[in-house]
Amino acid sequence: MPLKQQPKKGFSVEQIQTAIEAIVLPNSNRTIASEKALTKLTQQDGNIHVTLRFAYPVAHLQDAFIQAIAQATDTPASNIHLTLENKIVTHKVQQGVNTIKGVKNIIAIASGKGGVGKSTTTTNLAIALSKMGARVGVLDADIYGPSQPTMLGVSHLQPEQKDGKFIPVTNAAGIQTMSIGFLVNTDQAVVWRGPMVSQALQQLLFQSQWDDVDYLFIDLPPGTGDVQLTLSQKIPVTASVIVTTPQDIALLDARKAVDMFAKVNIPILGIIENMATHICSQCGHAEAIFGSDGGKMLSENLNVPLLAQLPLSLPIRQAMDQGQGVDLQQTETAIANLYQQATWQIILKISDMGKDFSNAFPKIVIE
Repeated sequence: MPLKQQPKKGFSVEQIQTAIEAIVLPNSNRTIASEKALTKLTQQDGNIHVTLRFAYPVAHLQDAFIQAIAQATDTPASNIHLTLENKIVTHKVQQGVNTIKGVKNIIAIASGKGGVGKSTTTTNLAIALSKMGARVGVLDADIYGPSQPTMLGVSHLQPEQKDGKFIPVTNAAGIQTMSIGFLVNTDQAVVWRGPMVSQALQQLLFQSQWDDVDYLFIDLPPGTGDVQLTLSQKIPVTASVIVTTPQDIALLDARKAVDMFAKVNIPILGIIENMATHICSQCGHAEAIFGSDGGKMLSENLNVPLLAQLPLSLPIRQAMDQGQGVDLQQTETAIANLYQQATWQIILKISDMGKDFSNAFPKIVIE
């Protein structure tokens, strides 16, 4: 990197580079130097122009980086001109399963038990990740009870078809969504046996034209049955996240979900403890009505990270029912920060995983 500009305020450009590279990324032990993120640095007329490139989305850190660079270089923040870039790659999946065109990384959101807020968590993680600057998709794999169209505010839409494939519906946050809820009457029960459900899941995933999705969340139904088995055998999953409540009954089933992913060699990024506390909308009092730290203790026992402890909150429920998750994260900053921190840890862990090189080698055909 050419660094032949004039020094500023006693700092040489080399010193400015050293100061910038020493900056620590929020909520991590990573630095700009360790991420090899500094790709361009110039100085002109008292202004510092910096370009940082990461292997994950960092748009939410724009202001934090500017302030950190200003402090590290003794330069007014108004004189820092920062460009953030990302180069997200496809990471390894299960052996023998091919990746999907248009989708780089698939994250399964699972729970052993229903009613723990898994779909709510999926929606909010997707919104948080989209705000970070990633191209995000959501596949609603709950064939019997699809809820993502409602939660993402697109239940009134229907996917178009092109070249025999569905074009996923896109919401206000740019999140691409596919669900059986777009294709069937949601007032009627889906009475299908397991093989039909598994086939429907594969069709929703493989027969959709995903448009350059960096991270696709799959909102799984509860349990460890046919859909989960199809996921592990047919679908290229990068990693998984387990959602539970602190309640002992939920924790019993969460352990089964963890065990299932371990048996099929799908990495577990961590556990999200949902409904950790109830926040009173009148007085703000917090009460652990489902128990305390159950998810935290489970993560310690299983030696997997605890990604977040999320509240049972009236604004979250209202936003999900009304398809206003984007508005929720704009107005409820405390809640938005919790989802953002969980999402940040998820993408950092994925970035550390091995890359997928399957498409880099030619296919060998023996005739």
